[in-house]
Amino acid sequence: MSHAGSAAPFGDVITGHADALHPEGVDWDPGRQAFVVSSTRHGTASVVDGHGRVSALVSDPDPRIVSSVGITVDVPRNRLLLGYHDLGIGARSTPETNLKESGLAIYDLTTGEEQHLVDLALGEEPMHAADRIALDLEGTAYVSDPAANKIYRVGVDGTAEVLVDSRALSPGWELGTGAGVIGLRVHPAGFLLALHYTTGQLLRICPRSGQVHQVTLSGGPIVGGDAFALRPDGTAVVVSNKLATDHGRDAVIVLSPQEEDWSSAKTLHEQAWPEANPTDVLPTPHGDYVLSGRPEYLFRGETADDFVLRRI
Repeated sequence: MSHAGSAAPFGDVITGHADALHPEGVDWDPGRQAFVVSSTRHGTASVVDGHGRVSALVSDPDPRIVSSVGITVDVPRNRLLLGYHDLGIGARSTPETNLKESGLAIYDLTTGEEQHLVDLALGEEPMHAADRIALDLEGTAYVSDPAANKIYRVGVDGTAEVLVDSRALSPGWELGTGAGVIGLRVHPAGFLLALHYTTGQLLRICPRSGQVHQVTLSGGPIVGGDAFALRPDGTAVVVSNKLATDHGRDAVIVLSPQEEDWSSAKTLHEQAWPEANPTDVLPTPHGDYVLSGRPEYLFRGETADDFVLRRI
């Protein structure tokens, strides 16, 4: 799909090269006019320009940050937020930190200096894996935990609490399945939308009460739905993969709400994705880009030195 007026360096396919970076999350930094990406392998944050050139922003994170996953730019407060956890595939993973260290790291967006390290291994669950981040207009962060039944709320000052503790978010360990809610966004109307990876359900959450309601999807559940973005036109673009489920597919799906409150939604478009295991999608001034960071290599004990941002 062509985008008239896009800056020349931003092509349809941007290939980044970095030593075993394996980014899972991506966001747009309007100040740098560049992408920022996380690192499942190293727990870092990096800047990626339109040519795929990679430079470090957070190069030496706290040892507790084994894998950085969700990444969010907070322009009004000049912050960079990273969700972190340890699934046993990071370079610094240990038996003591595996599915135990879990939280939100907050940095100065300009310098990469750490401001807060927020522990989100909250509650009695034996496993935690803080992942994606959604921001509201006041700078409050909401963080998904696909290893527990929880969504956390973190204030600008770094104070944390459990917003949602619900079976509706359960990863279903007792059923042998693999992940709960990962993808998470704040709708402009103020409610949260969350995507359950294993069941493929889209959930609507009240940020005041924490109540969870299932969105009726006319196209059926999006099993393997990993992340999604809300577009300015009101639609949502979802990426799905088969990284942690036998029933997923490498695809991009566009949803349109049938009511303003997202009580139901219909599928407008679905396309198979050429790269394996896409994990994030990002609207930018140059079009919508999908990130494929080669996560499957890590799960089989290997590494890769490239990743792809492909325009939809």
